[in-house]
Amino acid sequence: MKQLIRSLIPAPLLSAYHLALARLGALVYGYPSRKLTVIAVTGTKGKSTTVELVAAILRGAGKSVASASTIQFCVGEACERNLYKMSTPGRFFLQRFLRRAVAAGCTHAIIELTSEAATQHRHVGLLLDALVFTNLAPEHIESHGSFEKYAEAKLRLAEALAQSPKRPRVIAANIDDEWGQKFLDTPAEVQAPFGLRDAEPYTADDRSVRFVWRGQLFSIPLPGLFNLKNCLAALALGEAVGIPVGQMKKALEHIGPIAGRAERIERGQPFDAVVDYAHTPDSLRALFETFKHKNIICVFGATGGGRDKWKRPAMGKVADEFCSAIFLTDDDSYDEDPKAIAKEIAAGCTRIKPTIQVDRRKAIRAALKLAKEGDAVLVVGKGTDPYLMGPNGKKTPWSDAHEVSEALKKLRYHS
Repeated sequence: MKQLIRSLIPAPLLSAYHLALARLGALVYGYPSRKLTVIAVTGTKGKSTTVELVAAILRGAGKSVASASTIQFCVGEACERNLYKMSTPGRFFLQRFLRRAVAAGCTHAIIELTSEAATQHRHVGLLLDALVFTNLAPEHIESHGSFEKYAEAKLRLAEALAQSPKRPRVIAANIDDEWGQKFLDTPAEVQAPFGLRDAEPYTADDRSVRFVWRGQLFSIPLPGLFNLKNCLAALALGEAVGIPVGQMKKALEHIGPIAGRAERIERGQPFDAVVDYAHTPDSLRALFETFKHKNIICVFGATGGGRDKWKRPAMGKVADEFCSAIFLTDDDSYDEDPKAIAKEIAAGCTRIKPTIQVDRRKAIRAALKLAKEGDAVLVVGKGTDPYLMGPNGKKTPWSDAHEVSEALKKLRYHS
């Protein structure tokens, strides 16, 4: 119904409505960002993890921190799961959240900002001190109209930093990405480029990343090259705001698992069971390249509702390249037929024939039952998403981590 209403409202009028809401929210809550050091994180991949890493660094330096991401909302030590199905909720959420942070005595806030948030002006009234850019890859093409418009939406956040009255402004950007320099062109007093060359020599496996940065050896218990890149983003920002290297090293080396991001579920089973948010071909490839097991068994789907249909066979092709078994299942099918979505994904598979099981719970259990010692079962696409979205707005409470854990118990594995 919401989509129908939106489709009937002229785009300029809808944009004006969102802009008015954002400005009103800032006014109602008294522009709380004026009283905080506000750091925004944007990009296609790695945003939530980078938010968590920056928060850990700042807390390690003795700062009182609030953070908002796809994973969770934290004000000081109090954290709650993000149940909104949105990385950057609207309807005054950000201003209300920042007002809570100010009331709790926080000095810093780290906010995940998306292209959708920029398009709907949710960042307006948010006075930025710093912006971190992770990377840019095709995503949300249907909702934006083209990749170029998607990129333009991201760059609006850089414009917001440029227009911020705060000083000094900091821009940290990944120069290994072709869009990194465009973000670094943002007027800011502190430029903080980062890239993999900064970390040489480095190694990454399915348990940790190890690298040398600013002359110090880091060993961080997060898997994959993608997490090394996230760590570099956080370190570049931390250095730019004056956090000593030793403090950042200690904070990152003691960080715990990040929920829904290459998160291991350990119940004493002789194989690895992992929950991850990967939902694009590039993200799937990065995950599969991290888990170099003899057999990879993967459970995934693709979001419905007409979203990014182009990626479905591409995701199937990547899975076909790396996996020994593939279970295609429901992943927020909305008003589309989940079996039809699965068949579109399967069209990209030429080496092995995927099993289509649209009941996600049954697909997870079947994959885990198939696993043998030394295998890896990767359940991807949802991460910490709190619901399975079905037809007519139906929301089924969900947790991949919980379902994997329960399935392992039924298989008589116990931690």
